[in-house]
Amino acid sequence: METITNTPIETFIKAIGNFGFPLVLAVYLLLRFEKKIESLTEAINQLQQVT
Repeated sequence: METITNTPIETFIKAIGNFGFPLVLAVYLLLRFEKKIESLTEAINQLQQVT
């Protein structure tokens, strides 16, 4: 029996097929922007400490 390994691209394509493009896109953007929001929050906190 062969072991099937899914690449991230295959997993992404399967998710689009199962859940629909708008939902997958929303989750992707949420995860991507979350990192940027955290870094912006940290920068704002550092600015507050300086002033």
